[in-house]
Amino acid sequence: MNKGYLTCGRGADSDEVYTPFYAVEPIVKYIPKGFTIWCPFDEEWSAFVQVFRERGYKVIHSHIGNGQDFFDYTLNEHYDCIVSNPPFSKKDKVLKRLYELGKPFAVLLPLNSLQGIGRFKSFQKGVEILAFDKRVDYHTHENYRDYTKGNHFASAYFCHGLLPNSLILEELKKYERPLKVRMKNT
Repeated sequence: MNKGYLTCGRGADSDEVYTPFYAVEPIVKYIPKGFTIWCPFDEEWSAFVQVFRERGYKVIHSHIGNGQDFFDYTLNEHYDCIVSNPPFSKKDKVLKRLYELGKPFAVLLPLNSLQGIGRFKSFQKGVEILAFDKRVDYHTHENYRDYTKGNHFASAYFCHGLLPNSLILEELKKYERPLKVRMKNT
């Protein structure tokens, strides 16, 4: 039996996991050059923000910790698409809002997010999946340096308006790169 499955958190308190750099790489090639990307669940140090900026994209990031709740926040700048790793416990609400915003998007979610009555209604408007040959291992509050190995669930990018096909399979090429977290002064 998978030990990770037995010991994992399953509520909103376990939502704050951080995407490793290697898991951002597969989606980059599907974002057109020149696009401005909104990362609505990200701090400045997020792998999404860093990787896209390193590749020359303009990135706007926001985070609930800065008073920018995705469900209430209105971005007053132009952006072309949304890319992020949202809180898994709020995936129904996140997907509903993403489709309402009407912009192309790619969000990293558990692969089993494909099922669900509410999500089914959203996905009927069109969904594209970028899936991997292995599971994504995430960083946690306890370890920003190394990602935690042995994740208990598969992840995939759920996209709309970005991928050339409805299903794309990619090989994940894992590598270590620590997140450089900047803590706020308290």
